[in-house]
Amino acid sequence: ITKKKNPSSLTYGSKVRARKRGQARGKGNLGRYSKPAISKFKMTGKKSTKKTDLRYECKICKKMHVQRQGFRAKKIEFK
Repeated sequence: ITKKKNPSSLTYGSKVRARKRGQARGKGNLGRYSKPAISKFKMTGKKSTKKTDLRYECKICKKMHVQRQGFRAKKIEFK
C-alpha cells in the first residue's frame, strides 16, 4: 500500500496550479471551473434507445410467453 501523495502543483492543467494563478477563486462565473463534474451531468450514461419487451399470448390456452432477449430499438413497427 502506497501513501497518498500531494497533488503536483506544476503539472499542466493542475487544479493546484490554477488556484495559485488565481483561477477557480472568488465569486461569479469561473469559466470551466464553474462546470460540475461530468458524472453530475443529467444525460451521462443515458441510453437513447429502449430494449424491446415482447410478450406472446397463446390463443388457445391464453398463456403468455416472453421473448428471451430484447433488442435495442428506438421504434418498432408491426404490419
